[in-house]
Amino acid sequence: MAVASLDPCPRPDDPLQGLEQALCRVVDALERREIPYLVVGGLASSVYGRPRFTTDIDVLVRPEDALRALEALGGDGFETEETDPHWIYKARWNGIVVDVLFALKGGIYLDDAMLRRSTLSLFRGCAVRVVPPEDLVVTKAIAHDEPSLHHWHDALGVLARRQLDWGYLLERGRTGARRLLSLLVYAQAEDLVVPDWVVRRLTDAVYPPAPAER
Repeated sequence: MAVASLDPCPRPDDPLQGLEQALCRVVDALERREIPYLVVGGLASSVYGRPRFTTDIDVLVRPEDALRALEALGGDGFETEETDPHWIYKARWNGIVVDVLFALKGGIYLDDAMLRRSTLSLFRGCAVRVVPPEDLVVTKAIAHDEPSLHHWHDALGVLARRQLDWGYLLERGRTGARRLLSLLVYAQAEDLVVPDWVVRRLTDAVYPPAPAER
């Protein structure tokens, strides 16, 4: 498991100090109870791509662990709410919001492949497990919509700055092949390094060649 540094866009008044404290509390609460998790969202985007300011924490857990994760945070002093039983719970501590996610858009869930490929990252001395960059690109491509343009911004930052396992990316992007294809074609148009064979493979998946006319 690789080790990266996580330090998104500090500000002069250093609001990240509160984020750091909350993140460490989240990690400690989950790891003490042996609940598998991965950091996703803005913090993960800052690990792999362009640093950007964020004031909340997104963690992905398995659906069967979601309620236990929320209870773990509640037991460690967080205010908690069962926001939506289909995909998200929330916790709050000292003004920091923690999104406890257990389903992502496109039917994506935390699984063993994500955990195996996760990155151990340091946020000011707090060690956290971060979603693999390929999975982050896929989730960002699928989550993108007009009100949330930052998702493509985040994904393009990852494509610009990381060496990816393209075979794994294609495997993970099967459920959102059309959206992933659109992102990668745009990335090529912006002169980012995306292999042509990856785009061709996705194109064939989205637009299968028509049978030859007889």
